[in-house]
Amino acid sequence: MSRIPAVIKGITPEQVEYISRGVVAGVDEVGRGPLVGDVVTAAVILDPNNPITGLNDSKKLTEKRREALYIEIIDKALAISVGRASPIEIDKINILHATMLAMQRAVSGLSIQPERVLVDGNRSPDFGIQSHAIIKGDGLVAAISAASIIAKVTRDREMAELDARYPQYGFANHKGYPTKAHFEALETHGVLDEHRKSFKPVMALLDRS
Repeated sequence: MSRIPAVIKGITPEQVEYISRGVVAGVDEVGRGPLVGDVVTAAVILDPNNPITGLNDSKKLTEKRREALYIEIIDKALAISVGRASPIEIDKINILHATMLAMQRAVSGLSIQPERVLVDGNRSPDFGIQSHAIIKGDGLVAAISAASIIAKVTRDREMAELDARYPQYGFANHKGYPTKAHFEALETHGVLDEHRKSFKPVMALLDRS
């Protein structure tokens, strides 16, 4: 097969099969858009001898199916690592750089050193090993789908924990995203330490106070 580019758009099944050979880590993120909490990433190395049926982009799965697949991935994967960047880090270096940092942390935390890293999206940070960014990879590459599910379930659980601490903000429902209910809660109850102060709606509220 000809050389696989660093950024792949419209990946073919043949390319997926080719770049998934060997010890490969899939990486994805959840939480770039919310106004609150960490951006969470996951790196997953699947076991080719113990396949998981039904892996897909976590956003296309029901919560019940995500939770079931999360348990199965934890049980069957060769290695799993979660990385994150805090609101303070996001405010300091911006959300894009914080996401790349969180991805590097996830890969470096793996108990097995991968030969290659496959990242969902159009860019990949420097992992010190070969990597490819795959546009819409979370729905096309099993290892990335698994990482998407691990990251999504992890962050959603953290939002549920934040909701238990601050029920007036409705985090369990909107997961920190900039919804009407979240804006209303910010207006009524103010900005929390967990909010991202550099994001425009939060910054605007702070500038008024």
